[in-house]
Order: sequence, then structure tokens, then C-alpha cells
Amino acid sequence: MRIGRMAPLLTGGVAAALVATLAPTQASAAAPRQRAEQQKPAWHRCDRSLPAAFQCATIKVPLDYSRPDGKTIKLAVSRMKTGVPGKKRGVLLFNPGGPGGEGLDMPVMMKEMLPKNVREQYDLVGFDPRGVGRSSPVTCGLTAKEQNSERPYKAVTFARDVKWARTVADKCRAKSGDTLPYITTRNTARDMDVIRAVLGEKKISYLGYSYGTYLGAVYAQMFPGRTDRFVLDSSVDPARVWRGMIQIWAEGTEPAFTRWTKWAAQRHRTYKLGDTPAKVKKTFWDLVARADRTPIDDSGQKLDGDDIRAALRAQFFSPEYATESVVQLKKAAAGHRVSHLLATPDDREPRRFAAAAQPPADNGSAVFWTVVCGDTAAWSRDPEQYRRDAVRDKAKYPLYGDFASNITPCAFWNGPSEPATAVDNKVGLLTVQNQWDSQTPLASGLGMHRALKGSRMVYVKGGEGHGVYAGDPRACADRAVNAYLNNGKLPTRDVTCKPSGRQGAGVRQRILPVPGNTPAPPRF
Repeated sequence: MRIGRMAPLLTGGVAAALVATLAPTQASAAAPRQRAEQQKPAWHRCDRSLPAAFQCATIKVPLDYSRPDGKTIKLAVSRMKTGVPGKKRGVLLFNPGGPGGEGLDMPVMMKEMLPKNVREQYDLVGFDPRGVGRSSPVTCGLTAKEQNSERPYKAVTFARDVKWARTVADKCRAKSGDTLPYITTRNTARDMDVIRAVLGEKKISYLGYSYGTYLGAVYAQMFPGRTDRFVLDSSVDPARVWRGMIQIWAEGTEPAFTRWTKWAAQRHRTYKLGDTPAKVKKTFWDLVARADRTPIDDSGQKLDGDDIRAALRAQFFSPEYATESVVQLKKAAAGHRVSHLLATPDDREPRRFAAAAQPPADNGSAVFWTVVCGDTAAWSRDPEQYRRDAVRDKAKYPLYGDFASNITPCAFWNGPSEPATAVDNKVGLLTVQNQWDSQTPLASGLGMHRALKGSRMVYVKGGEGHGVYAGDPRACADRAVNAYLNNGKLPTRDVTCKPSGRQGAGVRQRILPVPGNTPAPPRF
């Protein structure tokens, strides 16, 4: 149904959302197109392999909110009605991270994690963000090799890296050029507000992980009056969107690496990597140099030093995993036959619908670059700037600095369709953060906390892994989240927790792919 035909149907909520987020001349044109609140989704059982109470529907949203009577796209939404009459407060919306993460099945996952007194207050709602999964998925037609974005800087390969970045940008424009300018965080936040309106809610509550924290913060900035109880788990720093958030992986890895050398040295009798941190450090860099001379065989695939640096970057935040990987790599380098060379922490993905048509193979990569490149104009268009930055940061952050600062497709992307959102407000909400998070390091979480001046932070000192809230009622951080979702009261001050046995086992562990796995973009 075209937006223009639905003009008389929309009441104040979405109309005000359109007015609030558009320039005055655009707002006057958008205001009469009052249609979204009275969309009546055809709810149906999502999948026979999942509970019957898990319902799905498709709604339509404007591709371009400045032209709400123009082209529309489909948005896949799901829900589980868990709210109890008399106790129900509203809906609790989820986002698993990304950009590019599918969130349609999150109500099923989160129902298992949320305590009864929270479930009774909310219907649980998931959605695939625009361009993702079942929501009018975008594609760039990228090959598996083109999706592999972890590229160390080397003078002899830089021209090849520039060609790759330009090729990805060109292919994305050729395949989905008319759509890509509108696959942005701001538009996804607008979609969230349409979901709110379609469900008949004045406000929404929200739990977002990783990239989902930035999405939640942008929503709170754009729609503060409709922001109810918001939990941001493992936060993106809004001031670093987006190149700075990739570079922070290098910055944050160095202290994690130092911590790992101490951990392994204390366990020298078990792992034989060195009885001092300096010796453990030398063991690792000797292994990297050896792999550069003679690549290590991993079931027929050769791993060089760059492969090792890339794969172990995230693991150093969980010392036991990194230690086991280094031990295995040492054995393989010595000629021993070993399997699973690079052990990784739990990398759980949301469950897929058994009967659902799968999105294009490069959908995750396409959305990642579309959002990361299209959200902000703060990307240099000069390839030489990336070369200089990569050389500088390789010296400053030896483990990953050149990867993090090397050229990306954003150098050749079209400019954003609108300015990025400056997150800076006093909306009261809750952030939670592990000390040793590989994808959104502590400095990133602190950046979000500073930007949201009305927020409180639950900080898990010593906590490892990407994703804090795990549905463990014994865990200090989980208790704080549950209490806030239950009674809406923020802690009077920031809270420091000790890690529990399940800390770091949140809804999604965002670990970079190990060599040999299907290439994918790094994720938040």
C-alpha cells in the first residue's frame, strides 16, 4: 500500500516523529501523510520449529523519510506476548548488534533470559533492521574473498587493498545504489518509532547489544519523549563513529595483550610459554615471525603472521583462549598434527528460522559497509591518508594497528544522505560494560556513558567477553538490569560488579572470524 493512500490514517505519534526528524519544508509535506499507526499487520506463526506464540508480521516504512509518499520497503517484525493484563507496561524491543545483525528471533532467545517479573511487564519485540535478513535485504554481489575486510598494511600490497576497497564500493552502488543511501542508523531509529506506533505504544523500552547501543542512543537522541527503559549493553562510543570504532580495536588490544602475557607467565608450568611477561611476549612475536617465514599448516590452509595477529586479537581479551591457541600454533609450527588451531570463545549466532529463505550471502557485509560508510562523512577520500595512518598505527599498536587503520570501502563511498547524529543528552538509561570487551573496549563504553549524561553505568571489573547481560539471576550486572527493567529506577550512582561464572555470555559474542572460516566484516 502506498504511503500517500494512508495519509488520513496516522495520528499524532508517527506524524510528530516525521516532523521532528525532517527539515521544516520536508516536515510540512510529511505531516499530512499520517498512515503508519493504523497499519494492521497480519500476524502469523513465524516458524513451525519455534513456539506458536512467536508471531511475525511485515510492515511498510518509507525508504526515504523525507519523501514519505515515495518508495516503501518491508520491515520484518516479531513478537511474543508475555505481558500480563494489569501488569503490562509496554513492549521491550531488541537489537543484537552488527550493523547487519538479524534480530527477528530475539524474542524467543530473550524470553529464556528475562525473569518472570520482567516478562510480565512487556511484550517482547524483535525486528530485522532495514536492509537486513527479511527486511528488504540489500546485496552488493560480493564474493567471499571480497567480503574479507581484515587487511594488514604492507607497502607491496597497498595498491591491491585500494583496488579492493574501490571494487566493493563500486559493486555496492551498481547492485543497490538507489537503496544504500537510506540504510542508516538514523533511518533505522525512525523505523523503530514506526514499530512503536504500529504496536499502539506511546513509548518503547529497549535492550541493545554492541552496535545496538548506538542505535538505541540515536533513538533516544531523536525521540527522547518516547524513550522508556533503555539498556545499552557493550557500548559504541558515539564520538568515534565509525572509523574511530574500528581503530579502537587496535588501541584496546594492547593492554589486553599485556594482561595476557602476565596471565600466561603465571602459568608457565602448564603452558610453557615463558615464566615472565617479557618471555611470553617474545614467544608470541617469535611465532609470528616464524609463520611469516614458513606459514603454519591448518588443515591445508597456510597461516602466516598476519593471520595469527588478526585471529588472536579478540582472543587476548580472554587469556585462557589466547593461551590455548598459542600453544596449538607452536605445536603446529614444530610439525605436530593438531586440529582447531585457533580456539575461540563462544561465538553464538541467533537461531535461524528453519524454513526461511536466506538473505543474499553477502547481506551482512553489504549492510555493515552501508551503515558504517553511510552514517557519517568523517571518512577521508585520500588513499594516502590511510597509508600514513596504517604505518603510524602499526608502530603504535603492533598487534592490530595496521589492520584497523588500513583503507576501507568508505574511502570511495558516496557521502551520507544527512548529517550524523550528535549524541549528547540527559535521557536516563542504563549502560552495562565488561572491562575486557574485545569489540567495544572499555574506553568505548565510557565514551557512551559520557555522551548520555543522564545514564548510569554498571561496570563489570574483570569481566571478559562481548555482551554482559546473560540471563543469570546471580550475576551482579544482570540483577541491576533486571531491577531497572522491573521498576524503572536507575541506580543512584554507577555500579561496579565482579564477574560471574557466565559473564561475557551475552546474546552474541562478536569475535572476528578465524582464517578458514567464511570471511565476514568485523562487527560491533
